[in-house]
Amino acid sequence: MNRTFFSFFIRIFLALGLSTGAGFAFAADEAPDAFVKRISNETLDAVRSDKNIKGGDINKIMQLVDSKLMQHVNFRRMTALATGPGWRKATPEQQDRLQEEFKLLLIRTYSGALSQINDQVIEVKPLRGATDDKNLVVQTEVRGRGEPIQLDYRLEKTPGEGAGWKIFDLNVLGIWLVENYRSQFSKEINAGGMDGLIKSLSDRNKSNAKKA
Repeated sequence: MNRTFFSFFIRIFLALGLSTGAGFAFAADEAPDAFVKRISNETLDAVRSDKNIKGGDINKIMQLVDSKLMQHVNFRRMTALATGPGWRKATPEQQDRLQEEFKLLLIRTYSGALSQINDQVIEVKPLRGATDDKNLVVQTEVRGRGEPIQLDYRLEKTPGEGAGWKIFDLNVLGIWLVENYRSQFSKEINAGGMDGLIKSLSDRNKSNAKKA
């Protein structure tokens, strides 16, 4: 995938978790496209107004992602899908470690791209086809300078307490995040098993930390 597009893809993904959370109570009753539009607009405003985030402050970004992102994203499901069949064979400890390293990889690799958010706006397209809660896609375009960028969200509806929409995959220009990482993770698992994948992600995170 073109790194420029993928960087924009990831920074919007991260930005979705940096909202104030003021309107989250409405998520259970919101239509999925309204949910994406509200969260996108709130978070873009939040990123633009926070100098620390725009400056790439990794500690501030980590803090906000941990406190805000997880309420909008089923990151465990995202990690499981990216890992593939190996996820079911992993121990609970390996699953937890893999999830943390994957989250840290996304944040550390692409946190600097948050500083590039300026005058972009999100246009949410009308829903198409069946609105199956298990595989519902909200299509959007990111408009700013240059050509519009396709950015789609795969959502699920969570029941019970804290019910609402959660994101578990994203697509930019026809490439889904889960699919993109699944091919990478599969190679690592084939070469060194689940511990090998975890070590590889950990090593990449340590290398990224030194560059920060």
